[in-house]
Amino acid sequence: MAQITKCLNEWNATVEALGQGKQTILIRNYNTTLPNFILYPTVSYALKDNYLESFQPKYRDFVEENALPLKENSKFLVKYFAKVEKVIEKPVSRVGSLKNYYIWTSEHVKSYMNTPKAKVWILRVYELKEPVMAERTRGMRYANLLEPVSLEGIKPVLTDSEFIKIMNKIE
Repeated sequence: MAQITKCLNEWNATVEALGQGKQTILIRNYNTTLPNFILYPTVSYALKDNYLESFQPKYRDFVEENALPLKENSKFLVKYFAKVEKVIEKPVSRVGSLKNYYIWTSEHVKSYMNTPKAKVWILRVYELKEPVMAERTRGMRYANLLEPVSLEGIKPVLTDSEFIKIMNKIE
């Protein structure tokens, strides 16, 4: 049976946007060292004042509704698995051209970039057959789940044709 323990720490609203097909990419200063991972929800952004200003106006209600993940003690609800289909580089000045594929404002993305070229991770996201409450080790970007999560019966969030169409537009 296919299982995974590697996870990427990401704010819950972004995890839900990826898991509901509202977002297809992550934009980072760095490349990824993992070909796939569980999307592990965090709460960091929800703790900041005016956090909604970092998101495109059309997504603010969605972000507010999904600001915090479901939590029991030190375990968080894990629902999604992601495969990195491709990483492309874009000049930071051009990340606004990708705004249809992420929920943040272009200004927010540019504000955290500290390299001239952004690494754009194109992710194929899958919903787990059964969401699970999971606990992770400490880690800034990546971590390990304390117990493996089954990948049996995962279903892609977007159809093959939807995903290929988006990937072609991004490239």
